[in-house]
Amino acid sequence: MEALLIYLLEVSVCLGISLLIYRFLLSGLTFFAWNRSILLAMLVLSGVIPLLSLEFFGIGNQVSEMSLPVFQVGEQVKSSGNGWLSWTELLVWAYVIGALFVAARLVFGFMASQKLLGQARLARFGSFWVAIHPQFVPASFFDYILMPDFDPQDSKQKQILAHESVHVRLKHSWDLLLVNFAKVLFWFNPLIYLFERSLREVHEYQADQGVTRQVARKEYATLLLQLITPKPGWQFMNNFNQFQTKKRIQMMGRAASEPFQRLRFLTVIPAIGLLVFMFSCEKEDALPMPSAEELRNATLILNPADEVFDVVEDQPNPPGGMAGWNMYLSKNLKYPYQARRMGIEGTVIVLFEIMKDGAIRNVEVLRGIGGGADEEAMRVVMNSPNWEPGRQKGNPVVTRMRLPIRFKLGTDTSIASGLKEELVSGVKPQVTVVGYN
Repeated sequence: MEALLIYLLEVSVCLGISLLIYRFLLSGLTFFAWNRSILLAMLVLSGVIPLLSLEFFGIGNQVSEMSLPVFQVGEQVKSSGNGWLSWTELLVWAYVIGALFVAARLVFGFMASQKLLGQARLARFGSFWVAIHPQFVPASFFDYILMPDFDPQDSKQKQILAHESVHVRLKHSWDLLLVNFAKVLFWFNPLIYLFERSLREVHEYQADQGVTRQVARKEYATLLLQLITPKPGWQFMNNFNQFQTKKRIQMMGRAASEPFQRLRFLTVIPAIGLLVFMFSCEKEDALPMPSAEELRNATLILNPADEVFDVVEDQPNPPGGMAGWNMYLSKNLKYPYQARRMGIEGTVIVLFEIMKDGAIRNVEVLRGIGGGADEEAMRVVMNSPNWEPGRQKGNPVVTRMRLPIRFKLGTDTSIASGLKEELVSGVKPQVTVVGYN
């Protein structure tokens, strides 16, 4: 559940950064097709980037060793004794209920529009279908132009039909369908509604631009002012004159943007790179380069036959395979009392070598968190039964391995109460492994 909340938060950050870039750098340009493409791309990427998981390796001459899956130690089971939902569960349920409501509204709205279209009279305007019904306002809906009445000889209707035909030709309703699906997922987020507003704005600019290539701007602007209507349309509809009339007239009078201003769109590239780095890249720890003194010591101790391999053809295996290794860790790893008392959490990374006979030697902590967790991780690894050694070209070799162990405290109040009782009794409690990540 927490993962869902984190995802929604990360999407919100992506949407916010995208809107800032668009509003301050791109919205004033007359490259309407480019603006439309950027808005759609950033909307999709905002939902996808937090789902990606890319490994980001440190730069430099570092050798990464074989790594075992992360093992987690700590409390993972929440108490159900009090019968109350946690705040995260309440948020998730509120989110789900809201999403279901918006989705139902979307489905019923689409069904109602289809029913009304079925009752409409159809006529042709060039290569486009015109659906005529008294309840319609001038608008477009996927492949249809909607009109309350139809007179192709009327000059005003010709301008309206030309406007709506641009929406149909450019398939603007499909853009709105995508936005409405996004509104189902992010219904609580005001940024998605700002995104929809910006996209509808670009749609109208594109349609107005198509009309003013055939009709004088002043005449068309006058028609816009005469036909202002507060009547709302369907979710996938582009109404002729419901949206941003003043801004549309101002944009029609604006000089075309200079070609070199397309360079502004390049700002999107580093923005996407930043978002990917923030939410998709996971820093993978690498084995640090040994110091000169460590290299000398290694030279004195090891002979060529004792070469330590970081990567081998046949990887070492613990007794019982990975299932046996997980069982061993779950039975033997303890959450140190000091670390728990001090509220210490984090991941300890243990390096160790598996010798040719399968014995584990040279155990050390690559990254620790203190509180006794480092020592506990080393103890469990050092006491491990012998492994099946790694093999290179069929011969057993010394292999270096890495084990991340994540220590994580729970929020269970009943567990806290148990800890307090054990402290009063003088017994230092330890938490056994209860889960594997």
